[in-house]
Amino acid sequence: KYMTTILIVGAGFSGAVLARQLVDNNPDIYIDLIDERDHIGGNAYDYTNKHGIRIHKYGPHLFHTNNEIVWNWISRYDEWVEYRHKVKALLNDGRYVTLPVNKETKEIVGEENVIKTFFAPYTYKMWGKTIEELDPGIIKRIPIRDDDNELYFPNDKYQFLPKDGYTAVFDEILSHKRITVSLSTPYERQMESAGYAHIFNAMPIDEYFNYKHGELPYRSIKFHNVDLPLKKVLPSTVVNFTHDGPYTRMTEWKNMAAHGENNQWTSLTYEEPCDYRDNNMERYYPVKDIAGDNKRTYKKYKEMVKPNMTFIGRCGMYAYIDMHQAINSSLQTATKYLGEQ
Repeated sequence: KYMTTILIVGAGFSGAVLARQLVDNNPDIYIDLIDERDHIGGNAYDYTNKHGIRIHKYGPHLFHTNNEIVWNWISRYDEWVEYRHKVKALLNDGRYVTLPVNKETKEIVGEENVIKTFFAPYTYKMWGKTIEELDPGIIKRIPIRDDDNELYFPNDKYQFLPKDGYTAVFDEILSHKRITVSLSTPYERQMESAGYAHIFNAMPIDEYFNYKHGELPYRSIKFHNVDLPLKKVLPSTVVNFTHDGPYTRMTEWKNMAAHGENNQWTSLTYEEPCDYRDNNMERYYPVKDIAGDNKRTYKKYKEMVKPNMTFIGRCGMYAYIDMHQAINSSLQTATKYLGEQ
C-alpha cells in the first residue's frame, strides 16, 4: 500500500493539530514532527513548579473562542474547566482598575486620560513604537466599554483551561502510532532530500531563506519568575502596569482555574518586552507597522516557497494569531492538503 511521510517543523498548536488531523483522516499518512526546543507545545508549554503551581513558560495562554468547530476539536483532548479571565491595571496611586476600560475605569481616570494612561505606555513598551507608528488594528483589539463589564473576553462563548495543563493536551494530540516526535531537532536543509511528500514548516520564513530580503522584525518577552511566601497577592490573574518602567504586566498563576493550590506560597511572572535579538532570537509577536513594509517583505519570501512546502504558524505566516486561530488555520490547511491527494 502506498504510504506518505510528511515532515512537520514545529510542535506548537499549528504543527501538532495539523499532524493529528492528517493522520486521523488518511490511514496512509505518517508524520515526522520535529522541534528545535526540548519540549512539545510551542509557546503554550506549561509545567508544575516546586510549589505545586502550574506556570506557562512563555506567558499566560488563555483559550477563548466563538468557533464551535475549533472548540469541538480541541476539547476531545484532556478535560477542560471553565475560566473567565479578568485583568486589572495598577494606577500610579496604587489603585486597581478594570481592563478592558469599562465605565467605572473611565470615571476614575477620566475619559480624556484613557489613551495616555493605559495604551500609550503599554504600546511603547510592548512594541518599541509609539501608538502613531503602529497599525490601528492592534489598539482595536482592546475596545473601550460603556458598561460595568469586568471580563476580558466578554463576548466569547467558549472560555476554558485544560485541567491538566496544555502540555498534557499536546501529549494526547501527539499520541498516535503514525506520529513520530523528535525534540531538540532543528530544521536542516538536507531534510528536503529525504523524500518527504510534503513539508509543513513553522520556522521563521525569513530565517529559512537566509534573510535574502532582510529580517522580519519581531518583539519578544523576557519572563521573570518570583515565588513569594504569601497565599495571594493580586486581585486578578493579570495586572497591567501603567508606569513607564520596562515591565508591562504580572501574572499570578494560582488565580487561574486548575493551576494548583498552596496556602503558603504563590508564584508570579512579570514580563519585560524587548527586541527578539535581545532574547536569544525568541520570536513572539510579528510587528505590524503602519506603512506595511514588513508585510511586503513577507510576501517576497512567500513567493519563493516551493510547491512541496507550506509555511504555517505565527513565524511561518508572519501573523499574530491566537491559539484558536492557529487550530482553525491548521484544520483548514489539513482539509486543503487532504483534498488535493
